[in-house]
Amino acid sequence: MFKKALGKTILAASIGLSAMSAQAVDISMEAATAQSVVGLMPQTMASYLSKADVNVQLAMGQTLTKSLLKIANGSLDSSVIPPGAYLALKAGKGPYAKMGAEKGAEMASSVRALYGFPGSTYHAITWADNGINEWKDAAGKRVYIGPPAGAANAQITSLAAAGGLEKDTYEGIKAPWGAAAQAFQDGQFDVYVGSFPVGSQVVAELSLKRPIRILGIPEGTLPKKGLGMEPANIPAGTYPDQANTSDSSSFLTLMFMGVNASMSDDLAYTMTKVYMETREQMGKDNRLLNHLSKYSPFVGVTAPLHPGAIKYFEENGFTVPADLK
Repeated sequence: MFKKALGKTILAASIGLSAMSAQAVDISMEAATAQSVVGLMPQTMASYLSKADVNVQLAMGQTLTKSLLKIANGSLDSSVIPPGAYLALKAGKGPYAKMGAEKGAEMASSVRALYGFPGSTYHAITWADNGINEWKDAAGKRVYIGPPAGAANAQITSLAAAGGLEKDTYEGIKAPWGAAAQAFQDGQFDVYVGSFPVGSQVVAELSLKRPIRILGIPEGTLPKKGLGMEPANIPAGTYPDQANTSDSSSFLTLMFMGVNASMSDDLAYTMTKVYMETREQMGKDNRLLNHLSKYSPFVGVTAPLHPGAIKYFEENGFTVPADLK
């Protein structure tokens, strides 16, 4: 009698635990503009995560340097993180200079990465008839360099310098990503450097309103180390009314999905698994994401990997770089 009762108790407990493990988990996540890969990928992945019982509450159009602080203090579950932003936090430099190296390093110690991925390509756009045919022609002009306190500031000024336009020779304009396209059309700056997938509908529509030119940098130019970028190419004729007769070299951003170190191993494992096993399908769902599966999942990762992510990679035959463990 006792054995039967005990058996029923154990069975009931097992069923209860199974039911608990099957319950959906709600997580918060932040990303950049919806028009960029940094926004498109999290949006697309959210639908796949929901099938794995992970419900994503996604906030778009965020300044990712601020999102990183939320990850570090535990007020946000996950976010797309620029590699350079993490390094700046760890050193207490750049947008985190006021907190200093000791506090920055302390906060960075609570950040973990799940995987890295390629972001969007910087498009340095001008109106084709404004006399700016190459970067050096923008001397003395107004150049949009991203949102205030964003990691994009250093990336865009580096891109301009690679094209021959030094930082102190133009007026750098900062404004939120979401307001930049309209501000450019309203004449608030002369060069609009936006982060878009190559073939973006946003840029295509812009070119239909008025012919555009995309400023390029010398072919083969490598980005500065630590800024989280790789060389990229924007073919001539990509957009309907694009004045370029030859391809434009530029830089592509790299990102990683960041979480707090306190995230459970199971959740980190699941989030990594869903990305890795659906990234090829995401590219089929949206051609602007078809480059995701071509890149190593460790590209752009500057924070240590979460143990749950490491478990997934090792179980699936990936060699995890020693410096990311």
